[in-house]
Amino acid sequence: MEQPAAQPAYVLHSRAYKETSALVDFFTPQGRVRAVLRRARGKGGSLVRPFVPLEVELRGRGELKNVGRLDTVGIAAWLHGDALFSGLYLNELLMRLLPAEAPQPELFEHYALTLQALAAGRPLEPLLRSFEWRLLEDLGYAFALDHDVNDQPIVAQGFYRLQVEAGLERVYLVQPGLFNGNELLALAQADWDAPGALLAAKRLMRQALAVHLGSKPLVSRELFRKR
Repeated sequence: MEQPAAQPAYVLHSRAYKETSALVDFFTPQGRVRAVLRRARGKGGSLVRPFVPLEVELRGRGELKNVGRLDTVGIAAWLHGDALFSGLYLNELLMRLLPAEAPQPELFEHYALTLQALAAGRPLEPLLRSFEWRLLEDLGYAFALDHDVNDQPIVAQGFYRLQVEAGLERVYLVQPGLFNGNELLALAQADWDAPGALLAAKRLMRQALAVHLGSKPLVSRELFRKR
C-alpha cells in the first residue's frame, strides 16, 4: 500500500479530542486540513503549537484525517507582544475564510514568509495589510485598486466607496468614510509610506473582509483592543 506523502504544514488551531488526542487544523500547501493527532498530550503534543514549521503525513480519504507522522522542520517563528497577536490574527482569518482542502500553495508560502517577517520585528501594519490582500486575491474576492466599477482609472483627486461585491465606486458628494484616489493609487503600488496609505488600507481591508467573515467578532482583534 502506498504511503501518503509528507507535506509542510503549520498548526492553525487545536483542541482536545477524546481522552488523549487532539483535533488539529493544519494549513498546508493543499489548503486547510483537519486531522486527529493521537496521544497528543504526550511527546507529540509539544509540536501542536502555532507558528512552528512542520512536516506532516496525513492519512485517510475523508474530511477528517489521521496524523501518521509529525516532525518539526526549520526554526519556529517566536512571536511576542503585538507580533504574537498579529500571528494569531492571521491564523484566525485562515480558519474562518479558507475552505477545507482547497490547495493554496502560493498563499502558504506568503504565510510562512509573513511569520518570518513578524518574528524579525518588521513593521506590523504593512505585513498584515499585504497578507489580507493576498488572502482576498487567492480566494477570488479581490477587486481593482486602480480602476473603478465602471473600469475607469482611479482619479487622484476623486472620492470612492467600496461596493464589496463589485469594487470601488466613484462618488461626487463628499461624506464620511470615503477613500480618496491618492490613497487608493498608493495602495495599488503597495506604497505604505504615502500619506494616509496605511490607515486607508486598514479601513479598506476591514470593509472587504467583513462581508466574508460574518457577524461573529474576531477573537484576535479583541486581544489587540485589550492591550
